[in-house]
Amino acid sequence: MEKTIAIIKPDAIAAGNVGNIIALIEKNNFLIRELKKMHLSKKQAETFYDIHKSKPFFHELVDYMISGPIVVMLLEKKNAIQAWRNLMGATDPQQALPGTIRHLYGIDIGSNAVHGSDSQETALKEITFFFP
Repeated sequence: MEKTIAIIKPDAIAAGNVGNIIALIEKNNFLIRELKKMHLSKKQAETFYDIHKSKPFFHELVDYMISGPIVVMLLEKKNAIQAWRNLMGATDPQQALPGTIRHLYGIDIGSNAVHGSDSQETALKEITFFFP
């Protein structure tokens, strides 16, 4: 069994899609080991997205992630990282496959409903960040 982080972002929460997204997670046989709703501080968001610090979208990303509450989940499943990335869909909701979370609930490339770890190394870092 592998673990990964899933975050339901502020746009999906504001649109009332938390229950729908969690239902898709459970329908796809993920175990939700931990779940919490929180509001990131600017410092927390800057620390979490530190890998993007040199990129032009960094400040916009931080502002977006502190604009409202998020739901953070620790998911578990065989090949959880890739399975969650497949369920999320492409970063740009316009390019995401039908039935994926971003296709169903994403607004645009910046407000794309969910986040997921992209590797085992990142997953471990993100799990430790949210569930020390």
